[in-house]
Amino acid sequence: MDRLPWSRWHWLVVVGLGTVWILDGLEVTIVGAIGGRLTEKSSGLGLTAAQIGQAAAIYVAGACVGALVFGYFTDRFGRKKLFMITLGLYLAATVATAFSFNPIWFFACRFLTGAGIGGEYAAINSAIDELIPARRRGVVDLAINGSYWLGTAFGAILTVFLLNTSIFAADIGWRLAFGLGAVLGLTILLVRRNVPESPRWMFIHGRDDEAEKEVADIEAEVEKDTGEKLEAVPDDKAIEIEQRRSTGFGEIVRVALSTYPKRFVLGLSLFIGQAFLYNAVFFTYALVLTKLLDVPDDIAPWSLVPIAVGNFLGPLLLGRLFDSIGRKVMISTSYIGSGILLVATGILFDARLLDATWLTVCWVVVFFFASAGASAAYLTVSEIFPMETRAMAIAFFYAVGTGLGGIIGPLLFGQFIEQGISAVALGYFIGAGLMIAAGLVEVFLGVNAERKSLEDIADPLSQTGANATH
Repeated sequence: MDRLPWSRWHWLVVVGLGTVWILDGLEVTIVGAIGGRLTEKSSGLGLTAAQIGQAAAIYVAGACVGALVFGYFTDRFGRKKLFMITLGLYLAATVATAFSFNPIWFFACRFLTGAGIGGEYAAINSAIDELIPARRRGVVDLAINGSYWLGTAFGAILTVFLLNTSIFAADIGWRLAFGLGAVLGLTILLVRRNVPESPRWMFIHGRDDEAEKEVADIEAEVEKDTGEKLEAVPDDKAIEIEQRRSTGFGEIVRVALSTYPKRFVLGLSLFIGQAFLYNAVFFTYALVLTKLLDVPDDIAPWSLVPIAVGNFLGPLLLGRLFDSIGRKVMISTSYIGSGILLVATGILFDARLLDATWLTVCWVVVFFFASAGASAAYLTVSEIFPMETRAMAIAFFYAVGTGLGGIIGPLLFGQFIEQGISAVALGYFIGAGLMIAAGLVEVFLGVNAERKSLEDIADPLSQTGANATH
């Protein structure tokens, strides 16, 4: 799979699996953009600013739980089965959100929606890396994770019209936003049915005949698409595998802490930094504009469009450098650079030198670099741990990193907004510190995984014979 030339078949994988990030971007943006509306009694909910932060934290908590639960099931029962189930859960929960008539129902639906999305992260990232050629794994992974921001832009534009009370009533427009998200999810579900199971997963789990047939079919399709005859895999690339049904939590923890302790610290640092920054800002950004800078509710979502564009262009334009210059240089540069720019933004904001327009400009620049680094966090943890623990590793670092950074961030910013501009600026400084610290960890502990086979980066736990290193 690693040696295959790029073909139309790979685009099927990208579209079928990668488009789920658009849903996540849509969900986060809708809640952030409609935050001001949900604080109005006419919305039918009448939440406080602090409750908007709580809803964001509950969504992230659901994503953490979903990542762990479904991440374990992904490694045990397969990538394909789980990425269908998790998307189904998302669809049901987001439709239910549209029918929220009190805060408790809204919070419960947000938790379940987050659980579906969290499960998607584990199932999808592991499948993508196992199906994409090694020499393009970096740019493809970053671009796919960056597609989150297409959902953000779409959600921002959508809410501008849905929050317009001359078109939709105050208690109707925000409900339609969640319903339209479900329509997009259903479309993705139909496309995804054609994406295959990971041959790597099938082989390790005793389904070697199916895996061989799957690979043969993929190779035949790639040869047909490209018109190229594939070279045989050299004998020295062969590895022996002791097939197994599942890998327990105990072995997963042992591998992370005893075999790869530096990689454990690396993954945790990258996830905590980006999770705090993104969840804190994007769940509450509309509130900063409406409550602190007096921007109207139906205008505030427009500011998210250029920010989303900057976030999408970062991974898209810088992604190739992660495969050519290398992971360590580009990840550390992205994290540290965005952190320094965020410090400057906080200083200017605290000095009252930034209005809504210029604050948005600053965020566009900050997130151009931060987005590339954040996308690379998912790439990193999906590359640097063994095949049998890949989905669970993604789930663990997403859950723990996002739990620490993503839950605490929105709760803090919800309180900061009620305290004023200086308190929000302090939040910016905290986020910058975490990003810079993560970048420094990458400098010292980063792994040069560019253009390498996944099995060369981390031996499968099931590998036997002289080449096994554990």
